[in-house]
This record gives sequence, structure tokens and C-alpha cells, in this order.
Amino acid sequence: MKAQSPTSDSELNAILHELVSSAQSTLGSNFVSAYLQGSFALGDWDNDSDVDFTIVVEREISDTELKSLQTMHARIFKQESTWAQHLEGSYFPKSLLKSGDPLKIKIPYLDNASDKLIMSDHDNTLVVRWIVREHGITLAGSEPTELIDPVSADDLRSEVSATMREWAEEIFTGKWSMNNRWAQPFAALSYCRMLHTLETGRIASKLSGVQWSKDTLDKRWATLIQRAWDERPNPSLKVRQVADTNAVNDTLEFIRYAISSAAVSNL
Repeated sequence: MKAQSPTSDSELNAILHELVSSAQSTLGSNFVSAYLQGSFALGDWDNDSDVDFTIVVEREISDTELKSLQTMHARIFKQESTWAQHLEGSYFPKSLLKSGDPLKIKIPYLDNASDKLIMSDHDNTLVVRWIVREHGITLAGSEPTELIDPVSADDLRSEVSATMREWAEEIFTGKWSMNNRWAQPFAALSYCRMLHTLETGRIASKLSGVQWSKDTLDKRWATLIQRAWDERPNPSLKVRQVADTNAVNDTLEFIRYAISSAAVSNL
């Protein structure tokens, strides 16, 4: 690994070392680079943060490599450290990572709390490219600026604005449910963060988005936002608990407000 101590948590560093060294061994010459991104790159991480990673490969992952990676991730997931169960990230072909992908090609992706890779476009976004390029912590291989083109503030705003509308449609049509104590605050905090990006043209940590929203947005949302932040601990437990009806309704209203604010900011 290039960064021997990428975080201040020695237990997490050991898991990251296992992830990267195992990926290097599994992929051989197809391995290019590995980065830590998300909250750990942006700052303000805590014990409930996902461990977001990006691994870059020279060419598309083969069926044989995918099978070996599945075995690797299942093994890492069984380790005693809770960080091992909260790895989340994707395997990007180098040519795909370089710039934006309007086709949203699906690539191998490991979801938080899962031990199995699936094909998904979850990380195939300008948001992820921006975070990796501007703040990514290099675990092995080249610096991210050598592999990823700059992402303009306008392009970042455009993608985030589209995401706000698309996700809202899924929520209001019932395709994505907020009816648990993880999803409801997650939605509220995500819209805070997206509004912050529209304002700044940058991606900041969840905490920065919360602080900005409480200071800047209509004060009627301050209680909802603070409650959503306070609900973050123990997500694996709260995803199995029914959300408060009033909190869900308030979040729906907040999403409507956010969409309206985004529309005005894009005029």
C-alpha cells in the first residue's frame, strides 16, 4: 500500500491493507490503483461512516477475475473488525474512470454491509470522480489526478440537480421507501448535501452539508435536519425499525422544498 496509515484508525488501516493487497494479488497485472474516498477523504468521518473505496483496473474485469474477487470479499467480510462489513466501492476500468460516462455503464460494485459484488452504476458518477480526483487518498498506484480528468463545477451541479429530481420521483412514486429509521434521515441529509453542492460547485462532507443547511436554509427545516443527523448512529439496527410518520412527512416536504430551490438556482 502507498499510504501506510491512510486513516487515524489502526484497525481500519489493517482492513484497507488487506483489501488492497488481496486485490493486487487477485488481479495481478490488471490492477492499476486503489483509493479511499467518501467521508474518509472529505473529512468528518466517524464510526458509522461507510468505507468508500475505488479500485482502478487496466481492462474490464473478466469472469474469472470476478469469481476470485467474490471469494476475496467474502473472506474479508468475515473478519472480526466491523470495518470489514462496511466496505463500499467499485472496480473501474481505467478508460471509463477518466471522464464522465453518459451511458452509466455498470461495473463491479460492493455495497455497504454486503459480501458480494454486483454489477451497478452506483459509483459511475461525476460526484465520485470529483471526490477521488480532488480528495482521494492513494492506497496504491498512481495519484488520482493522473487518471481522472477535472470535473467542472457546472457539470457537477448538472448531475446533482438531475439526481435530486430522479430520486424524488422514485420516492414520491414509492419505488424507494423512506419507511425506516435509516432511510428517512439518509434522504434528508442527502438533500442537504446536494443543495450545498448546487451552491458551491463542490462536494463536501455530510456534516458540512448539515451545518451549511442549518445556517442557510429556511429555519423551519433546522429541527428536521438536526434530528436526521442525530439518527445516524447504528444504521444496521435502524434499517429494521419503522420510521416516525411525522419525520417521513416532513422529509417529503423538505424534498419538495429542495427541488423547488434547485429549480430556482438553475434559472
